Amino acid sequence: MPTVAVERDILFKHLERTYTDEEFDELCFEFGVELDEITSEREEAIKNAGSSNKLSAKELSSYSSNVIYKIDVPANRYDLLCVEGLSRALKVFLGKMTSPQFAVIVNTDCMEKMTVLPSTKQIRPYVVCAILRDIAFTKERYDSFIDLQDQLHRNLCRQRTLVAIGTHDLGTLRGPFTYDAKAPEDISFVPLTHEGREFKAGELLETYATDPACKHLKPYVGIIKDSPVYPVITDSDGVVLSLPPIINGNHSKITLDTTNVFIECTATDLTKANIVIDTVVAMFSEHCLEPFTVEPVVISYVDESGEETRQEFTPIMYTRVEYADVDFVNSLIGIDVSAERMVELCEKVQLGPAALIEEGKTLRVTVPPTRSDILHAVDIAEDIGIAFGYNNIVKRVPLTCTVGGEQPLNKLTDLLRGEIARAGYVEVLTHGLCSIRDNFTALGREVGPAVSLSNPANVEYEVVRTTLLPGLMKTLQHNKSASFSKGFKLFEISDVVYVDEDLEICRTKVGTRNRRMICAVYAGPTSGFEIIHGLVDRIMTLCEVGPEENYIKNSIKGDEEKYRVAKEGWFYDIREAKGGGTYFPGRAANVLLTTPDSPQKVIGSFGILHPNVLKNFDVQYPASCVEIDLEVLL
Repeated sequence: MPTVAVERDILFKHLERTYTDEEFDELCFEFGVELDEITSEREEAIKNAGSSNKLSAKELSSYSSNVIYKIDVPANRYDLLCVEGLSRALKVFLGKMTSPQFAVIVNTDCMEKMTVLPSTKQIRPYVVCAILRDIAFTKERYDSFIDLQDQLHRNLCRQRTLVAIGTHDLGTLRGPFTYDAKAPEDISFVPLTHEGREFKAGELLETYATDPACKHLKPYVGIIKDSPVYPVITDSDGVVLSLPPIINGNHSKITLDTTNVFIECTATDLTKANIVIDTVVAMFSEHCLEPFTVEPVVISYVDESGEETRQEFTPIMYTRVEYADVDFVNSLIGIDVSAERMVELCEKVQLGPAALIEEGKTLRVTVPPTRSDILHAVDIAEDIGIAFGYNNIVKRVPLTCTVGGEQPLNKLTDLLRGEIARAGYVEVLTHGLCSIRDNFTALGREVGPAVSLSNPANVEYEVVRTTLLPGLMKTLQHNKSASFSKGFKLFEISDVVYVDEDLEICRTKVGTRNRRMICAVYAGPTSGFEIIHGLVDRIMTLCEVGPEENYIKNSIKGDEEKYRVAKEGWFYDIREAKGGGTYFPGRAANVLLTTPDSPQKVIGSFGILHPNVLKNFDVQYPASCVEIDLEVLL
């Protein structure tokens, strides 16, 4: 959880009243945050100095003794990362103010513009901007403004890898602005850290990587250092505003006399960028002459010829509507309040204006730009629970008396793991994501439906696996140095995921379903078909499924098969399967299951793997495998 450090007196000034430490601790608990520590700059300095206490009296006197509250806030509540947002949320919670309504006011005389050149696609392709007009800075407000940027950089921005914030004095600049990516030797400017000295971009990064005085910037150097081009923002006179995500230019630095602030956020993730700029604007627009107003900027994306391909207006300051069933909220929290009361509670947690629809059965709430954490009806219920007060929830004896226990499927899984391991197989745990090639093509199967990732990190993580076999084959591939002379046995029991558009869980269509599968592979000097066949029989015996009459007749064990311990009406059979895909033709079989509730159906297959499959995974020994659906054996 992020920790926000705020001066007690400044916070109380915003709250328009004072609290004892105990009273404020109780208020934090009611609101859903935690007062973690009460300290001061001087106490922190003494603590950091340790037992040696090398601080002189003069050094010690330079640290403030003002009381600081360190408050732990939820990781997804970016609106609580500064004193403005925290105090505003507490005042709304206490009923001292209503949730502010944010307004995007267009400058009809001259709207500022940011042109994004196509070269930025190589490194940081997105930028969003905003302007805060007629803002009044004080030392306290300025410090809070900088602290919020640092907090966002550490949390939502992932140390500037996803988003980097730049803030500038608009009075020192002349639009329109340009966002470009240039070679390091083509970028020269005076950075904030070295007033009066101009650097080439490459030289500057080298300085930040080695100069102890700039160690706070060293962690960000690697983000762009090895790129052939560096991102850079300039105004119409060619003045460099910033070299994102590293440092701003000294020319446009903000001072206490700044009245118009230009904010730019460059990013690799546009969604995160919009959340960041909305948060910064929402927190500090309260200090504008017209509180809670912001001026938008036109973002124009152009191609190589200079033609505009896309135009956006930022910030969006997106206010949306979400819904939650009244009965669902009451049931989830364990309370019984009226729908009208829920509307009032929503106002306390900045989810207003709220209203009732569908004859009072459904709650409609308004989610402001600052509440990007509200994603589902469960989030609405959680906030209503906070507004109601967890201490006010009446403790009741449960209506049902139950004893917790292991899920039957998990119990079966654990028992099988032990038995199969005792049969000489080594258990592995492989990735749930794989490439389309590994999941389908490399196994000799047609590409079919699978849960796919819209923005995979690389080609190895394109889809959620529909079979466990690729993981085992890649394990064999990466263990070629191991001895295969006595056979190499691997197995895995895990979930695969299938597309299922009709599946509903808790009245929500999830579109997919999980299935628990078991997959085992034998590779060695021989194909080991009989070894895998034996494992199939062993699994069925352990699951108390007996063989069919026809299967018994073909078994060399004869009448011995009749005396297996088996559930009544549960039988399995082995039938030859069509080869030519995953399996060698004529060397594959399907496992069929008959139960009292369902006719005979295929629950798995086993056989000798086709040479093409072995070649695709670079496995140099013949191999056999089995894959069976475990859920049907319960």
